[in-house]
Amino acid sequence: MSETVTVASEAMATRFEVAIHGATAVILRAAAEEALEEITRLESILSLFQPTSEIAHINERASHEPVPVSPELLTLLLRCRSLHAETDGTFDITIAPLMRCWRFMNDTGAVPSEDAIPEALECTGMQHVSLNEQNCTVSLEKEGVMLDLGSIGKGYALEQAAALLVENEFQNFLIHGGTSTVYAHGTQADGAPWRIAVKHPDEGKPPLQIVDLKNESLSVSGIGGKSFMDNEGNEQGHVIDPRTGRPTQAARVAAVICESATESDAWATALLVDPTLTPPSHIRVCDQIDS
Repeated sequence: MSETVTVASEAMATRFEVAIHGATAVILRAAAEEALEEITRLESILSLFQPTSEIAHINERASHEPVPVSPELLTLLLRCRSLHAETDGTFDITIAPLMRCWRFMNDTGAVPSEDAIPEALECTGMQHVSLNEQNCTVSLEKEGVMLDLGSIGKGYALEQAAALLVENEFQNFLIHGGTSTVYAHGTQADGAPWRIAVKHPDEGKPPLQIVDLKNESLSVSGIGGKSFMDNEGNEQGHVIDPRTGRPTQAARVAAVICESATESDAWATALLVDPTLTPPSHIRVCDQIDS
């Protein structure tokens, strides 16, 4: 008889949850807990807000001297650089100065002065980040540049946690990080595919789309959640266009599907910023709502 176990924990300011089924509940629970522990471990590396994290060390020191990092983090940063190029700069992990400028880093946001936006833009862009593969170090080429992996960290953590479950020979599970990214492997206990609804941004409206996932990730990005209304009555969301320095107004929600949760997380953000982008053929774009 197949058992189903659900285990949850908090990390990256998000509720992560694993639903897994198989033969023995005790074994399933231990596997799910190990996967969630992997996410907590990655938070200790990637978090902008944990002072002992590798990202915090980079932000503190890398504009003064090359900072040694783990091979794991360097590999992820190289991937971020590639995704930045693929998305025409709409996915950018140097977004932190703009997030701080718009007071989204530790608050719900506020309109900055007009002078503050160009100043923050001067510290934005992957051209300011030097990745030395031979020495495994990171340098920031300008004072004030900061890394923020918020638009890829959850997806990467899910991908690594899922890989751990598969490595341990668990084949049927679903793992999600809040409402932004979900990864489904195998099938549900009854053999049906994992079925996920893409929520409409307007309360009370039916889902934008119902998608079946198997060995795939779905990521959704939207301007709701952390946002504020400006003096003109316009909603300003926390997803900022790194090219203009202003919250994106191009779309209200974007959702993408692909095998990699890391990629889906990054591309959902990129397509929210610029819905006209053409992703690689292995990425499927769900229905979007333009502004």
